[in-house]
Amino acid sequence: MGDMRFLSNELEKRLGEEVMVEGWVNSRRDHGGLIFIDLRDHAGVIQLVVTPETTEAFKLAESVRDEYVLRARGRMREREPELTNPNIPTGRIELVVEELVLLNKSATPPVNTHDDGEKSSEELRLKYRYLDLRRPAMQKLLKQRSEYYRVIREYMYEREFTEISTPILANSSPEGARDFLVPSRLHPGKFYALPQAPQQFKQLLMVGGVDKYFQIAPCFRDEDPRADRLYGDFYQLDMEMSFVEDGEVVRQEIEPLFVKLATEFGGKKLVLNSEPAEEYLAEGSRIPRLPYKFALETYGTDKPDLRYAMELVDLTEVFKETEFKVFQMPCVKALCVEGGAALTRREIDDFTERARREGAGGLAYILYTAEGVKSPILKFMSEGEISRVQELTGAKEGDAVFFGADERSKVNKVLGVLREGFAEHLGMKNPEEVAYCWVVDFPLYEWDEKARKLDFGHNPFSMPKGGLKALEEAKMDEDKLAIMADQYDMVMNGYEVCSGAVRNYNPEIMYKVFNILGYNNEYVEARFGGMLNAFKFGAPPHAGCAPGLDRIFMVLMGIDNIRDVVAFPKNGSGVDLMMNSPSEVDAVQLEESHLAVVVDED
Repeated sequence: MGDMRFLSNELEKRLGEEVMVEGWVNSRRDHGGLIFIDLRDHAGVIQLVVTPETTEAFKLAESVRDEYVLRARGRMREREPELTNPNIPTGRIELVVEELVLLNKSATPPVNTHDDGEKSSEELRLKYRYLDLRRPAMQKLLKQRSEYYRVIREYMYEREFTEISTPILANSSPEGARDFLVPSRLHPGKFYALPQAPQQFKQLLMVGGVDKYFQIAPCFRDEDPRADRLYGDFYQLDMEMSFVEDGEVVRQEIEPLFVKLATEFGGKKLVLNSEPAEEYLAEGSRIPRLPYKFALETYGTDKPDLRYAMELVDLTEVFKETEFKVFQMPCVKALCVEGGAALTRREIDDFTERARREGAGGLAYILYTAEGVKSPILKFMSEGEISRVQELTGAKEGDAVFFGADERSKVNKVLGVLREGFAEHLGMKNPEEVAYCWVVDFPLYEWDEKARKLDFGHNPFSMPKGGLKALEEAKMDEDKLAIMADQYDMVMNGYEVCSGAVRNYNPEIMYKVFNILGYNNEYVEARFGGMLNAFKFGAPPHAGCAPGLDRIFMVLMGIDNIRDVVAFPKNGSGVDLMMNSPSEVDAVQLEESHLAVVVDED
């Protein structure tokens, strides 16, 4: 027979044969004359039967405990019909042990290594992650993630992209988040930065003559963790293409991969359940291109979930001459919530509090019930206003209409948050569906209310639509705010999962983009001299994007917490409980790095 190890999922084909298996003790049952051991490997569980006739094996079997590591040799056979277990794939077979070897003992596990029973707390599971990974659900997830990467790589190779690794020790970059700094031992007082993204390197690859580049790239950002954002490091599919002057080229290049991941890999149904978005479908595409302004006005956010409708309805004109003081505002909008009339008073109060946290003064509403229209604000509204609200929102019996009245940007924000909250509360987010959309036409500049001046809207290195001419013709602030960047985001079920842009590869345009905000050429050269110098040597037009792989995988697997889709995450406070990091370092290391720790007395 040799020493070949068989996996549990291979044993059904080995009935009557002698086999050798290895794994962990999942459970042990002593029935007096027989001992049954469920042995678990990464492929599943196989039942071992140990009889007193195998003296040494039986003696060992009496002493084993959960998570002991064993090797068993014996012959495969079918279980008696009344003893089969239909709940596991190997439930109709068992291994009659002839030899049992203890490979290692185990202390009592502090966390559950099974999927059944009470789930251990997240803090414990992260502290003992190597044990948590033994759970079949985690083993399956690790395999699925490996397959996920394989699908992605094959797609990129088929499209003739070249995989290139870029440096981890890099320079600080203006990506918008805090850098992780690494002190240089050889160059006192100077620091490397772990890359927030390979942005500058991939653009330099285009200057270097690479036509189509990609890598599954680690990125490092010192941002506060959230349920949908890992702390510290994450992975993205980084890609860039030369001789591209229109973002639609990149969108068409990568879009089939998004569809493939959702439908073929994830087994989800691709949907678009919001009618207004349908007019933005490109020819031959299943994914709409929503202008940024349209997304904000229609859904209250630039990352709308299109698995459900519930669009914002503009009622500003309806209440233009209203006597209801609450609605005497620059903007009045409403959400028609299907089934919302069934909300309890307490639930409405909870949503009102949520609206207040977003800056609203309160939350006016109308309920359309079987007993009639009910609302504390009806007495302040005219018959015509009441009628027009129902007509424009399409409200019917069983629905509720919720209002926002304030400055337009605040109304959009408040109702956008409520739209997401109502959908969650009323079960409109089908986990078996995926709704994608591209958001395009982002403003290059935006008004900073606190500083009372213009600032960059998103990425200062995106190409402005209209190029240098659009910048030179923009004299007033209103003109500058109207300039759009050829920048685009992919949104998946309400999560931003990809950002990209046509890059500003022209030094003259880059200078002008900053000049408009009052930065002189010397400032631009001091901050971005390396890129500028490269662009002076015949840089081709280029564009790309970077899908966030952890977040996409989280949605495809139907998991709410992104920490559950990576092997070794940090906790919600950015601490690695398993490896005890971040940690203090000794004085010698600090001295070699030319550093001193200053303790904040506050």
